[in-house]
Amino acid sequence: MRLLHCFIVNKVSGNGRALKVWHLLEKILLKKNINYCVRFTEEPKQATAFVHELLGNEQTKVIIAVGGDGTVHEVINGLVGSTIPLGVIPAGSGNDFCRQLRIPLRSDKALERILRHEPKRIDLGRIDDKYFATVVGVGFDGQVALTTNRSKYKKILNIARMGGISYIIGVIKVLHAYKPMTVHLKIDHTELKLTKVWLIAIANSPFYAGGMAICPDAQNNDGLLDICIVQELTKRELLYLFPSVFKGRHINHPSVTIYRGKEIEIFSESPLLVHGDGEMIGQTPVNLTIEPNYLYVI
Repeated sequence: MRLLHCFIVNKVSGNGRALKVWHLLEKILLKKNINYCVRFTEEPKQATAFVHELLGNEQTKVIIAVGGDGTVHEVINGLVGSTIPLGVIPAGSGNDFCRQLRIPLRSDKALERILRHEPKRIDLGRIDDKYFATVVGVGFDGQVALTTNRSKYKKILNIARMGGISYIIGVIKVLHAYKPMTVHLKIDHTELKLTKVWLIAIANSPFYAGGMAICPDAQNNDGLLDICIVQELTKRELLYLFPSVFKGRHINHPSVTIYRGKEIEIFSESPLLVHGDGEMIGQTPVNLTIEPNYLYVI
């Protein structure tokens, strides 16, 4: 029985880049005589449904997401609890999942890595009944994620392969009207009341929003979540702080605090938007935990 390399392609990821990448991959697969199957997503959450279908096929060897962090997010939410590994061909605007794992951004090199089939296990974060691989953002960046995902400029920048800039534009657009608020946070057994909170980022990986090192020391194999809290800043101060996030230097600012923990609960005066892996998940209150060694990746 020949085992299958199963690809899930998000045709709209990267404003159509994933589909172009797939055409290149298919030529390589045929040339190498690799046994494969492919599914193309047409709507949100369809990738998760495809994973469930493919897990029912005993020929499935690996499930490969061709797309961005949103596609990876949907695929891992179907893979949890399975020993079938995840492969990723980056073709989105951010590709932050691939950064920490050092998955090549060139599709042919990423495929070479997958074909070597050297699986390892990584942690996943869990938020209520969903799982995330990179970062959950609460508050200001949740609003930025919503604004950016709905924007026309993200599509335009994706065409130019400058998708990361769309988040920067989103920050500027949201900053004018956003108001920080009081948040109650529980990290394991420690309870905190935080005032004038701009954002809370809970990270299983250092990067989000196209390479911002929001929690630069986060690791996806240490059994912990890193928590970055930004508070007590004026809008001008936040804007000046913002560029330092790309190098992770913001953590040296007195208004930025880093914690680590295994279980985090977040409550707020009014509901705050929450995103995970760049995808909108819901709003506060939320409960987050770390699930060690929960996903096989190659």
